[in-house]
Amino acid sequence: MSWGTELWDQFDNLEKHTQWGIDILEKYIKFVKERTEIELSYAKQLRNLSKKYQPKKNSKEEEEYRYTACKAFLSTLNEMNDYAGQHEIISENMTSQITVELARYVQELKQERKSHFHEGRKAQQHIETCWKQLESSKRRFERDCKEADRAQQYFEKMDADINVTKADVEKARQQAQLRHQMAEDSKADYSSILQKFNHEQHEYYHTHIPNIFQKIQEMEERRIGRIGESVKTYAELDRQVIPIIGKCLDGIVKAAESIDPKNDSQLVIEAYKSGFEPPGDIEFEDFTQPMKRTVSDNSLSNSRGDGKSELKFGGKSKGKLWPFIKKNKLVSLLTSPHQPPPPPPASASPSAVPNGPQSPKQQKEPLSHRFNEFMTSKPKIHCFRSLKRGLSLKLGATPEDFSNLPEQRRKKLQQKVDELNKDIQKEMDQRDAITKMKDVYLKNPQMGDPASLDHKLAEVGQNIEKLRLEAQKFEAWLAEVEGRLPARSDQARRQSGMYDLQNPPAVNNCAQDRESPDGSYTEEQSQEGEVKVLTTDFDDEFDDEEPLPAIGTCKALYTFEGQNEGTISVVEGETLYVIEEDKGDGWTRIRRNEDEEGYVPTSYVEVYLDKNAKDS
Repeated sequence: MSWGTELWDQFDNLEKHTQWGIDILEKYIKFVKERTEIELSYAKQLRNLSKKYQPKKNSKEEEEYRYTACKAFLSTLNEMNDYAGQHEIISENMTSQITVELARYVQELKQERKSHFHEGRKAQQHIETCWKQLESSKRRFERDCKEADRAQQYFEKMDADINVTKADVEKARQQAQLRHQMAEDSKADYSSILQKFNHEQHEYYHTHIPNIFQKIQEMEERRIGRIGESVKTYAELDRQVIPIIGKCLDGIVKAAESIDPKNDSQLVIEAYKSGFEPPGDIEFEDFTQPMKRTVSDNSLSNSRGDGKSELKFGGKSKGKLWPFIKKNKLVSLLTSPHQPPPPPPASASPSAVPNGPQSPKQQKEPLSHRFNEFMTSKPKIHCFRSLKRGLSLKLGATPEDFSNLPEQRRKKLQQKVDELNKDIQKEMDQRDAITKMKDVYLKNPQMGDPASLDHKLAEVGQNIEKLRLEAQKFEAWLAEVEGRLPARSDQARRQSGMYDLQNPPAVNNCAQDRESPDGSYTEEQSQEGEVKVLTTDFDDEFDDEEPLPAIGTCKALYTFEGQNEGTISVVEGETLYVIEEDKGDGWTRIRRNEDEEGYVPTSYVEVYLDKNAKDS
């Protein structure tokens, strides 16, 4: 089977067929190219999808991925990212091994086809030229024969005519001979051209055209085989990534099998457990009998003089005297100054003020009046910590030291310390950048004024100092939680030492207190009788409560000699913590460290309140 023998007369159809074959090859190349674009687009969309649902760094979503279900989802996202990578490999391999190779082969194929058909057309033109020569010689031979025949007839006619001269007859005879000779020459030429044409025609149909068509056939068969190889490669490239895609899917299945509902439930407990016990039963309060909740001046005076105070509370245990207020707040209520503070001095040092600030103790209201007001202004509540939790839930306020979260406190404090350290680092980087810019300005004054950066440097320095004070505060709380510092109950006890010295411990007929592991109180009812309360009982009752948290910082504008009870001495330029704002009486309560706190005139300090403290 050969195109040269079977299709010797189908030159034009073969030309059309081979062009159609090249078009098919180009169409397949276009198909593969579009497939690679689809693979790239699909891989890109998969990567974008995986990236879209990846947890953001330093966000709340990172905490959610502690759970096994979320970890499995994260593994699925990672596997899908790898899955997308395999589709990118398919696209790259198809482009390099199919599209590029076939595109180059098509160009070579076009050149080869052009060469073959150019050779075929050249052979056609040659045989057509030979045919034209044959036809020309044939027509000339035919014409010469006719001319010779007419010349012979004319000679014979002249020779038979007696009236024609001998010269005319001789002329006619010579003309006839010339025509016969021309006819013989044309015959010989025609015969030669005919033989040559027959030879060329034989060579054309039996040698040249078969060879050319054979080459075209081989070219076409190579094209068809190349398409087959490309289709096979197309499938193999897909097959090569199937094992890796299978591993990706196996990874997803493995991640799904790693989901542990029990473990996730335990993580929820660890994340949100408060450590509190459910509230107990509410006791019945009998309003049919009046409750004696006021204290006489004499009894309170006797407690100062005799070291005893007999208060009747209808048989209630001492744990229910003041469960709704911290000891340091009680001390603040009983000792805070109620007279106007001294004005700030006109000189740089307030030591020039005569006699210094007046003692807040001299014009203090009678202690019994304060006591009665305190007792009658607050309702009795079962448990201080229950009240604290209730207020936090109702008002949405969280203590700055997270003391309302026994189980989560350390974690929250550590997070706060980390956040503050990051903020400090940012401010320090900003300070370094401004310093470098200032150095550049100093070396190249034309670029800017170095003095213009001093204000920014001072502002950044103040921010760093504030953040460091804040970080130290939270680090102190964190150290306390981790047991590196003494508990604040001991510090609170030291702060109430002046009451302990004035009142020796003596408790009679008092119910025993017990504290549950979560910090709530359980109480046992004692028999009806009198409860003799001392200030030391307050210390025992509230030893586990923390002092007031700092709500900001302050800087001393002047030196203040706090020589009177309830006040504290400060030095000009000193930085201290603010634990209680000015309530309108001109005094601000501050703390130097865990052991020293007291009141100073508000006009003597510059206060910087924390935003969180203002909101709460």
